[in-house]
Amino acid sequence: MERRRILLVDDNPNDVELALNAFQEDRSSCEVAVAGGGPEALSLLRGSGPLPDLILLDLKMPHMDGLAVLDAIRAEISTRDIPVVMLSTSDEARDIRESYAHGASAYVIKPLDFTQFREAMHTITAFWAHLNRHPCFRQPRPS
Repeated sequence: MERRRILLVDDNPNDVELALNAFQEDRSSCEVAVAGGGPEALSLLRGSGPLPDLILLDLKMPHMDGLAVLDAIRAEISTRDIPVVMLSTSDEARDIRESYAHGASAYVIKPLDFTQFREAMHTITAFWAHLNRHPCFRQPRPS
């Protein structure tokens, strides 16, 4: 099985640690890169390295919120088709609606319980990184 690349974008070190711990069992099938905020995520995506198969994006971040990052991802030809799952503690209808309006592939409320959080990460990974096929899957970057 080919390893899937996941980009986790979150400014909260505790949430990053939880997510990385949740992915621990999937390390053989997933390679997880972490960006501590929007500008760092866009820098990674615009770099020369391989593109991720999935982006997990926090909604509420300082300097550049998740919606601004999502807009930038959807605006670029090389990244516009990458599935982006919004991860947030917010269950506000407005945040959910706006995320989808900006091009989110899914919206997941971060469970507070670690066991539930781990299950959510496994479910997201199983679907978006393993079962789902999308147009940019292992396609070379456009010239």
